[in-house]
Amino acid sequence: MKTAHASRKPAALLAAAVLLGACSGGDQTPGATSASTPSPAAATATSTSALASPSATPPATPSATPSEAPPSIAGDWFTNPVIGRNFPDPHVIRANDLYFAYSTTSAGINIRYARSTDLVEWEIVGEALPELALWSGLTPLFGSSPHEATWAPAVAEVGDGFVMYYTTPALEMPRPDGKPSQCIGVATSESPDGPFVDSSEGPIVCQSDLGGSIDATHFADEDGTQYLLWKNDGNCCGIPTRFYIQQLNDDGLELAGESTDMGISNDLLWERFVIEAPTLWKHEDTYYLFYSGNDFASADYAVGYATSTEVLGPYADAPENPILRTKPPAAGPGHQSIVTDDDGDLWMTYHAWDYSFIGYPQGRRAMWIDELVFENGKARVLGPDAAPQAVP
Repeated sequence: MKTAHASRKPAALLAAAVLLGACSGGDQTPGATSASTPSPAAATATSTSALASPSATPPATPSATPSEAPPSIAGDWFTNPVIGRNFPDPHVIRANDLYFAYSTTSAGINIRYARSTDLVEWEIVGEALPELALWSGLTPLFGSSPHEATWAPAVAEVGDGFVMYYTTPALEMPRPDGKPSQCIGVATSESPDGPFVDSSEGPIVCQSDLGGSIDATHFADEDGTQYLLWKNDGNCCGIPTRFYIQQLNDDGLELAGESTDMGISNDLLWERFVIEAPTLWKHEDTYYLFYSGNDFASADYAVGYATSTEVLGPYADAPENPILRTKPPAAGPGHQSIVTDDDGDLWMTYHAWDYSFIGYPQGRRAMWIDELVFENGKARVLGPDAAPQAVP
């Protein structure tokens, strides 16, 4: 087990903390006021680099100037972002002794994915979900490109294979404003590399009367019971956004029983008009529901959490929210996932825009990683941290 994050590097190396406002939500271009229709920024070129010779001291703190290069690595040290290109809504898992990261549509690819051996150096591989289900409103059968708006993928290892939950429009399920609802599809693969295939006849869940359903994630409790979490897409239509949880069948492909409202809504100032991206984690006897809130295209996007002693809730917001917010050079950090490294330490993965000193995010949503720790029943993310950190 590694020592505490702050003790692994000299204090002089910590980046200057410039905290802005409080928090953003959804998947749109900067300046948007609703999160109902994604428009990711165009991807930029990237390359890979080899580890430099081991170094006893960390390299100098990087500048706030955005870079398309891979993370700076010297010996056992790295700097964020770890994927220095557009890689929005990253979801990271550990499988087959590798890390796999999946992201929202970018550069004409449904679900882009990458591989890593250490959470730091990533190889952008390609497309994990080459074709969408026939019920999707983005299939060529309906005269539109299949690569317009699939996002928020979450992958879980279930049984002998892998299941991907993702968001896409369902043409035959209109929401209150008459547009197609965003719904949650499910695809399967024998490998985390894919290709994932969705042969379903309809979405696994779609609350069209509540604006649709998006941002699904998977949670397996200690007794092996599996659950699906998601949010209703009410911010499309002036409806409050809430989180829901429901038990899954053993194969992870169908829901069982009834859904449960987790008791959390966008009713706090920092959350503004939306909460999204639920991520459930159990630590000791407490369930921690991490989530993002506010306008995702602003510097106010941020991450908070809620807790419960029961998996179904109800959950109560943590008074210290948000726990991850803008800090140059990272603007609007959010849409998080959690992964464990070889030492058992937890890392929160998330995207963040390049910071603009006029107060607005710009450029891309690169992927960052920072340690997640629990202290006296409270969760803390040790970031956004642009200073050198020890490689996981």
